[in-house]
Formats: sequence, C-alpha cells, structure tokens
Amino acid sequence: MDLMRVGDLMAMVNAGLNATSALALFAGYRFIRQRSLHAHRRAMVIAVTTSAIFLVFYLTRVALTGTHDFAGEGLAKVVYLSILFSHMGLAVVVVPLVLRLLYLVRCRRFSAHSRLARWTFPIWAYVSVTGIIVYLLIYQVYGYS
Repeated sequence: MDLMRVGDLMAMVNAGLNATSALALFAGYRFIRQRSLHAHRRAMVIAVTTSAIFLVFYLTRVALTGTHDFAGEGLAKVVYLSILFSHMGLAVVVVPLVLRLLYLVRCRRFSAHSRLARWTFPIWAYVSVTGIIVYLLIYQVYGYS
C-alpha cells in the first residue's frame, strides 16, 4: 500500500473519530441536562479521547502526505474555504478550553467548569461537525488534486 492510500485511509479514520467525538459531545450535553453525571462523564471521556486520537492521526497524516488542494471551483471553493478556515481557527481555540475544563473537573471546581463549558461546547461541537464536512467535501464530493 502506497503512502497516499495510507493517508486517505487515515483521513477516513479521522472523519470517524470526528463523528464519534461529535456524537459523544451531544450525548454528554443531553446527559448533563438530565443531571446524569456518570453518563455525562463517560460521554466526555469518549469525546476527549477520540479528539486526542484524531489530533495524533491528523498530524501523522499531514506529516506523511501533506495537505491536499480542494478540487472544487467557484462558489463551492468559497464555501469550502470558509468552512475550513473557521474550522481551523476554532480547532486551535478549543484545545486550551478543553484542557481548562479537564483541569477544573480534576480540581472539583464544577461551577467554573459549568460556566466555561457553556462556551466550549458549541465551539467543540462546531469543530467536530465541520471536520466531518471538510472530509466529505475534499475526499468524497469533489476529490482532491
């Protein structure tokens, strides 16, 4: 199997990790609204774990195969780049936010955790969902060059 096929396979795995993270995030949100703290914790552990594995795989894939050019043109490319740049910017922002949430839980500062989670959840959810959209657009809908 050549390097590009390995990279393509890793991209597909990453899309699955993003999907798992998104589902776990939404489940965690639902569980905390129901005051099911143990279920919330399990869902969030899954979200953090899959996001961390995603980051390792993503950096490995980029190191092996580099980035890919989007093959779409015109409005499709404008939409893709808008999604991609917002996804990338917010992905950078969400990492320290999630780390801070984990720190607050570890220190049992649940009130501060709850206040920060209200801001972090929509950002993290957006990053997870748009990660799937970026994958679909570049690998499935338009292909890459």
